[in-house]
Amino acid sequence: MTKRANLIAEMNDRSREVFRRVVEGYLDSGGPVGSRTLTRSMSEKVSAATIRNVMQDLEYLGLLDSPHVSAGRVPTQLGLRLFVDGLLEVGTVTDDVRARMEHTVRSEASDVGGMLDRVGSALSGLTHGASLVLAPKHEAPVKHVEFVSLAPDRALVILVFADGQVENRVFTPPVGQTPSSLREAANFLNALAEGKTLSELRSVVEREIKLRRQELDSLAADLIENGAAFWEGEGSSYERLIVRGRANLLGDSAEAEELDRIRTLFDDLEKKRDIAEFLELTEDGEGVRIFIGSENKLFSLSGSSLVVSPYMNAERKIIGAVGVIGPTRLNYGRIVPIVDYTAQLVGRILSGKA
Repeated sequence: MTKRANLIAEMNDRSREVFRRVVEGYLDSGGPVGSRTLTRSMSEKVSAATIRNVMQDLEYLGLLDSPHVSAGRVPTQLGLRLFVDGLLEVGTVTDDVRARMEHTVRSEASDVGGMLDRVGSALSGLTHGASLVLAPKHEAPVKHVEFVSLAPDRALVILVFADGQVENRVFTPPVGQTPSSLREAANFLNALAEGKTLSELRSVVEREIKLRRQELDSLAADLIENGAAFWEGEGSSYERLIVRGRANLLGDSAEAEELDRIRTLFDDLEKKRDIAEFLELTEDGEGVRIFIGSENKLFSLSGSSLVVSPYMNAERKIIGAVGVIGPTRLNYGRIVPIVDYTAQLVGRILSGKA
């Protein structure tokens, strides 16, 4: 039994109930919960003074905090973690939610990107938070590559895959690119691409560039060698991390400190950095994981909570994840089963089992 679990085991029934009701009240209202409020909801009749004494004990243990003098208590990050691990009552997914998510994933399910985009929108709508959906890497072989100049500092790479999917990625080419160097770069890649995935093609290209650099136009060689946007899809129309429902985080937050945290979170989400780390959060296996405040290494500066679950392919390999991010007072009991159900549903659809 962990030290945290011991804390709950060592509480008497009254302390456990006060703690649970303070946390549930905070998650419901977002504000401190006072002793007088608790006197009306406790299962046994106790005075406000008795409840205040219990609250002080819980504060001493580091589970509650008093943001203002005589303004009631709120759970600390440790308190929230203790509640989530030991006292959280997880609800069930309602028939309405199941029906909505089923319709979302089955509508034109062959378009994986569009399906995951719709899943993100539905998830943010159902949970009133911001949704994060990590799309799987495209592992189908590349059939054809084409470059199109859009402006002196912008170009488009069109990737046609053997399974019929097409991705368009906008990127910044090396300075001085010409139509002929773009054509030469495309011809070079197409000669190597057949039957290879993007990741396989990249290693082949690096080797061939070293052997044949003198045969290539220097601009074409630079484009192929330094085209990070082409290989990784950074800053392109193809999103691996799909973020929907940012507006839900603003809600009715009026406090400057809360708004600053939300702005910090927006900045983190806009940068979309460390996408690989987002998937690492789920690598301990199946099921939902909950990260509260600073436990969440990707968005810790904003003090947000993340509820995330991986989804798998037919070989039971983790290929992506879905999650909900928001303030620490998320409705965990309702959101956890929705995230879990959505991840399992996406996995089944992508594996062809549903």
